[in-house]
Amino acid sequence: MISLRIAGGLLAVATLAGITGCTASAQHTHTETPPATTASKLPGESLTPLLQQALPNVKGRTFTSAIVDFPPTARAVPHRHGQAFVYAYVMEGTVRSQLEGKPVTTYHQGENWVEQPGAHHVLTENTSSTARAKLLVVFVSDTGDKLKVDDPRA
Repeated sequence: MISLRIAGGLLAVATLAGITGCTASAQHTHTETPPATTASKLPGESLTPLLQQALPNVKGRTFTSAIVDFPPTARAVPHRHGQAFVYAYVMEGTVRSQLEGKPVTTYHQGENWVEQPGAHHVLTENTSSTARAKLLVVFVSDTGDKLKVDDPRA
């Protein structure tokens, strides 16, 4: 059943990519400096790429899938994914997430979300102090772009 949900999610990503053409027309215009983050002793996440493939019908765009693993209490540094369209599916555990200007949302195993190009991810954390959380993340990005750019630390 889970593989059907993942397949359905990937189909939704592919459909959205085709409909939108995954263009970078929604340029990020926010010029305010992000708030300084204090050095954290919490563990961070790790990203393991699964597949990276140029999209044959969308010149200059690449499809990348990856597993993002959050050990217990892990928290990602605030970051962006450039002009990539991002789809995230919770494979295991519970993750709390917030995009700039949006409310904090908690996602459990089997739930998913999307991030529009240029989105600023200000919070991503594993809510458990004992269990891992794992995400399947799909990026539709400009070929050659970094998939994740952490905010500069003050």
